[in-house]
Amino acid sequence: MKALVFTTSVLFFCLLNISAQTKSSIRGVVYDFNSQKELSGVSVKIENTIISEKTDLNGLFEFKNILPDTYYLEVFLENYEVQKIPIIVSDTKQYNIGIIYLQPLKNEFQESSIILLSDDDLLDNGERSSDNIAGLFQSSKDAFLRAAAFNFSQSWFKVRGYDSKYGLISINGIEMNKLYDGRPQWGNWGGLNDVFRNQEFSNGIASADHSFGNILGTTNFTTRVSDYKAGGKVSAAATNKSYTGRVMANYATDLNKNGWAFAVAASRRFAHEGYLDGTTYNAWAAFLAIEKKLNNNHSLNLTAFTSPNRRGKSSPNTQEVYDLKGYKYNAYWGNQEEYKRNSRIKEVMEPVIMLTHFYEKENISFKTTVAYQFGHIGNSRLGYFNAPNPDPTYWKYLPSSYLRYSENPDYANAYLAEQEFINNGQINWEKIYQFNADKSNALYYLYEDRVDDTQISLSSTLNTRLNSSVNLNAGVNFKQLTSNNYGKMLDLLGSDGFLDLDQYAVGNAQQNNLNNPNRVVNVNDKFQYNYKIDGSVIGVFAQLQGITRDFDYFIGVNFKATNFQRDGLYKNGTYVTNSFGKSKKQSFSDVSTKAGFTYKLTGRHLITLNGAYVSNAPTIKTTFSNARVNNSITPNLTSEKIITGDVSYVFRSPKIQSRLTAYYTQFTDAIETSFFFAEGLLGDQADFVNEITTGVNKLNIGAELSVEYQLTSAIKILGAGSFGQFTYNNNPHIYIQSESLINNDSDFGITYLKDYKVSGTPQRAYSLAFEYRDPAYWWFQINGSFLTNNYLDISPLLRTDNFYIDADGVPFLDDKTGLPVTQDQVDILLTQEKFDDAFLLDAVGGKSWMINNKFIGFFVGINNILGELYKTGGFEQSRKSNYPQLKQDKQLNKPIFGPKYWYGNKTSFYLNLYVRF
Repeated sequence: MKALVFTTSVLFFCLLNISAQTKSSIRGVVYDFNSQKELSGVSVKIENTIISEKTDLNGLFEFKNILPDTYYLEVFLENYEVQKIPIIVSDTKQYNIGIIYLQPLKNEFQESSIILLSDDDLLDNGERSSDNIAGLFQSSKDAFLRAAAFNFSQSWFKVRGYDSKYGLISINGIEMNKLYDGRPQWGNWGGLNDVFRNQEFSNGIASADHSFGNILGTTNFTTRVSDYKAGGKVSAAATNKSYTGRVMANYATDLNKNGWAFAVAASRRFAHEGYLDGTTYNAWAAFLAIEKKLNNNHSLNLTAFTSPNRRGKSSPNTQEVYDLKGYKYNAYWGNQEEYKRNSRIKEVMEPVIMLTHFYEKENISFKTTVAYQFGHIGNSRLGYFNAPNPDPTYWKYLPSSYLRYSENPDYANAYLAEQEFINNGQINWEKIYQFNADKSNALYYLYEDRVDDTQISLSSTLNTRLNSSVNLNAGVNFKQLTSNNYGKMLDLLGSDGFLDLDQYAVGNAQQNNLNNPNRVVNVNDKFQYNYKIDGSVIGVFAQLQGITRDFDYFIGVNFKATNFQRDGLYKNGTYVTNSFGKSKKQSFSDVSTKAGFTYKLTGRHLITLNGAYVSNAPTIKTTFSNARVNNSITPNLTSEKIITGDVSYVFRSPKIQSRLTAYYTQFTDAIETSFFFAEGLLGDQADFVNEITTGVNKLNIGAELSVEYQLTSAIKILGAGSFGQFTYNNNPHIYIQSESLINNDSDFGITYLKDYKVSGTPQRAYSLAFEYRDPAYWWFQINGSFLTNNYLDISPLLRTDNFYIDADGVPFLDDKTGLPVTQDQVDILLTQEKFDDAFLLDAVGGKSWMINNKFIGFFVGINNILGELYKTGGFEQSRKSNYPQLKQDKQLNKPIFGPKYWYGNKTSFYLNLYVRF
């Protein structure tokens, strides 16, 4: 509350201290270079200020009450080259620039970069935690952010080490980040690149007109039809990435005499098998937007889009598996007859309908959007009951399992297992059907973890120019979510039914639903678990942006109230008193503030300083420790706090554009959760556990460099660099929950994470590019990237006292010396793996022709030309959860429970042909 009062006071005094200064005006008109016709709807912005206008129907624009200074006018319209025009305002008069000509784009460089991104928007969050951070930066012209999005992203690079949940994505002001985990579901608008081109982007904690934002940055896609350039485009593409083919088309009209305009788009992406084995891909997309201009001040815009998609997942694997089967190996599929059937399919279908009202008059604009999103997300997998594990990489099926006893290795069976895995090594669907034949209760079944969401959202923002020097942005937003979560039976695989029991429990604990015990499940039935989450968020923000001759500044405040409640629809046999019915409602109130200023040393030299305090409520994922089976709330539940700041030096000239930034970010009270099998917690049996780590602190510090040098009118050199250090900054608390620990203390004390490296991204990345754009409408760019300091994700459970202390309360004894295990021995065994450095060489280029005012062209991109083999991520397995077990496993030539990894793609390509009319 103190932060709110302080920020409100600062806002008030900023308004009181605005001084009167001499004012001038700037006006001009924008024409199409080829047709010599006026262009309406062109965005004209005074660079690095809050001042912007759009040209009217006659192509005219005018800025009034402009302070004396040196400015750059940035003139932008989709599908045209950006113009930057310097102007010196020195006295009180009207500056008439005259005609500004915009040339149509000679190539599709921006699109080529976007679609060369690895298409991770459909991947399970548990697989790749960097899910499409790249998409946040696709609209930026900054050389560093462009390299981060289009080159570094191949290695799952995270800008400043931030997860994608710290980037705010919105469409027409409606926040698209999920309440479940805070991350945007990019697949909801995948394949609609052309109609999601119009974007407002702010980097990091810089000011944004439509929201308070977040620390990674803010992107707002706008789908107002009158902002689109009239015309259409058809394209076709071939690639060897996640999909192998894509067709896409879109068309938009101008406002007619009755004030109506519309835009449509559709696409299809497909692959019988993508880059990795057994990864099918089938995605459709459709888009419709209709605008009605009611009068000079009011407009309505209706938007509807959907992108239903199905994609086969790929498995992380141990190094033993990769060595036997190669780096495209995927354990999730097997041949069924002559068809590669993947057991793990992710399906996303969540249509969105939006209605936006625009009010614009002189120095004020008001935008309100109401949105309705519905649909489902499903993740399928194989289940089994009292039967052999169907996973071909199950540890007992691999050669290493027969060599684990050094005193008596079974070489014969190890060889047989090796040959079987090399020659087969996939899911045996035929054998599964044979096991299930004539069984009344299925031994194997295919089911889906299903989420059916319904969400209503509202966003309303006000943007008003209080005077020539100060803008006020303010807004309110609201979300109401109803999320139904359950297991859904997809296929009984030749059996007649499945008895809904938990095979890992005994007695009444086997019942997944005591309200309907021993129920026989058929295809499409709900089973295993069934619960509902009700969530709501309401937020308000206000922000002042000011400009003076020597300083620009902004200051903002944000307040959010968040509520979650679980409603269990099954009475679980293990959690009889804590699973059925409603949980206690969890409520959070969060206040955040940010501020920044820019000092203009000269028109070419700028210094910016930004700082923020951000409080983020827990997500649904971190609020409920094991929502599938009980109402339990995460211990010590609290909001995450972030303190962050950055300082930048910016130099800009006709030849050179550069930025050097240093940043500091401290995270406190974060929560991390995971699920896995572990041994040695209570005796020697394996147990499926839920790991909850609370009070996690992290420290991210580093620097960024961006340089663009226009060597000649056709040649540009681009450089980018990121030098970071991302570490755990404390020893947080850990809790382990499982069916075996119901009557035991789940508090495992602290986990010693301090100074370990945070995983999931190269912490240092460097890029150098050469770009050539010929006046004859052809172009190419070659880019080399060097990525280093990428680390394996560590297991918190292995870094607790439980790891090296025996059940009698004293440390385990060393098997060689007979003495208690020392801390040095533990530290050596738990040394964090650092991945090898990677060098990636990429190239992209194309050619276009103008024929009868139509553009016809192509571009081609090649990633990782040298075929570099490199790890993009991985994690320690926690199966061996005490010192003697883990040491014995690590001493093997082929550890049974070694880390699991993901590898990046070797050489891949993208070829696109298009016609724009």
